[in-house]
Amino acid sequence: MKNQEIYLRFLSLMHVIEGKGELPPLDLDAKRLLEIIAVKQSQGQAITVTDAMAMVQIASPATIHRKLDQLRELGMIETHFEGTNRRTKYLKITDKAQLYFSTVGSLIQQAVG
Repeated sequence: MKNQEIYLRFLSLMHVIEGKGELPPLDLDAKRLLEIIAVKQSQGQAITVTDAMAMVQIASPATIHRKLDQLRELGMIETHFEGTNRRTKYLKITDKAQLYFSTVGSLIQQAVG
């Protein structure tokens, strides 16, 4: 199977489960932001709200702020403080986001197989 066919099959599977409401309703900006937070976290790199707001390659700071709020409301991310510094908020994916990525990973496996 060609890579293009695998990718299109994956997208088809994603559309099916998104249509059934089996995944949280995320637009492209929110997905990209969630992916960046998850990748950084998996690499052991903490990302702050300020770091996220500076990601102008995704969207404007105002839009990113709204997307962070959306991801928090959906239970996909949470903020926390480290140590005694109460001024810097760090972003962390939740168990719900872990389940989201696990589901997407299963779809990739289905598309390949």
